[in-house]
Amino acid sequence: MSTLNQTTGPEATAILGVGSFQPERVVTNDELSLHMDTNDQWIRDRVGIRERRFAGPDERLVDMAVTAGSKALADAGLAPSDVDTVILANCTMPHPIPNGAAQVADRIGLKAAGAFDLNAACAGFCYSLGTASDLVRAGSAKRVLVIGAEKLTDWVDPTDRANAIIFADGAGAAVVGPAERPGIGPVVWGSAGDLVDTIGMNPTGPTGNKVLYQEGQAVFRWATTQIAPIALRAVEAAGITPADLDVLIPHQANLRIVEAIAKKLRANGAREEMVVADDIVFSGNTSSASIPMAMDHLRGAGRIKPGDLALLVGFGAGLSYAGQVVVCP
Repeated sequence: MSTLNQTTGPEATAILGVGSFQPERVVTNDELSLHMDTNDQWIRDRVGIRERRFAGPDERLVDMAVTAGSKALADAGLAPSDVDTVILANCTMPHPIPNGAAQVADRIGLKAAGAFDLNAACAGFCYSLGTASDLVRAGSAKRVLVIGAEKLTDWVDPTDRANAIIFADGAGAAVVGPAERPGIGPVVWGSAGDLVDTIGMNPTGPTGNKVLYQEGQAVFRWATTQIAPIALRAVEAAGITPADLDVLIPHQANLRIVEAIAKKLRANGAREEMVVADDIVFSGNTSSASIPMAMDHLRGAGRIKPGDLALLVGFGAGLSYAGQVVVCP
């Protein structure tokens, strides 16, 4: 019997560049209070958000992804021809087909690129980053453009106080490619399918369209008890200790969840001076876009520097979760 060839790639991968995009429209808590029974203090106390960005009716998810992806390529010093695969993490495309990744690849100028969407909701970027790293190390891809992009406002009832105060729009991207030294640790991922009903889509909303729902208290309890152990597993898989971490970039679901995860990591040896991403305060919850967008914003603000060790951890509908340690580009 004939033996089939198999590909092999480089032993190590890294994030080569990052980029992000947010719509121009800033929506404050005071503006939301005009449409529902809420106020600025109530929102800050419960989720830590001061403002968020909403895309306009003519700004599509694919548009935001193209801008963020193009910025990541420029940051990596690469041309579109240097990348052969695109993964678009999202859960808010208006239709399941055609996929967004192929549209993004074409508009950026990646011709004949492998392209697929990945839906693990708010864990989508970490799932995609792990997949991209493995594709490169296996020799199935040369370099991969990983994008998390969401237009959540298309799927949220604007009068729903539980969800409309949280979700927002935006995109973040990273280029994954070969490296001399490991820059992306092993992905630790999994799911809790018994909690599938905690986040999803109602069959019909007030306008007859499907709208997002979330059992906030159930998700909060799960995230504040389960994510820290998962994060510690990712640290162990990377072969480091919590004390080695320079920055924590969890999914920006709720500032109280972010603070709870950081507190538990510090109780397990992480340093007090470890930088903790708090992008949710001014960006809201952007699902699969939140982690790469937060990384780009932290770097732009000078809060992290190249070579810093960052722990990424995402969690969302499914429930799905994933995390890995990376070297900041």
